[in-house]
Amino acid sequence: MTYRVVFSEAAALDLERLFDFALQRELDSETGDLDIPGKAVQAIKDGIGFLASSPFACRKVGPSSFVRELIIPFGHTGYVALFEVVDKSTVIMGAVRHQREDDYH
Repeated sequence: MTYRVVFSEAAALDLERLFDFALQRELDSETGDLDIPGKAVQAIKDGIGFLASSPFACRKVGPSSFVRELIIPFGHTGYVALFEVVDKSTVIMGAVRHQREDDYH
């Protein structure tokens, strides 16, 4: 079975926010690498691609079996994507955050 992964508006804004943060961090660094922000977003998109085939392999969040988190490694840390399986063919990406952030926004 293949699932269609749809980004909520909030999740799309999260990708922009994470890119901007990584870009600013690299601009502020003496040894900044301007390729890193794009690579980070690509790692997130590649990780989310896993959900098209195996969303139930990710850990549950709360009491619902349909709300889950995907851990996406990148560098020394990574990202966490919150999503919901809404029917037999659709996954909605609700939010994406850096692993060092306190919680989803």
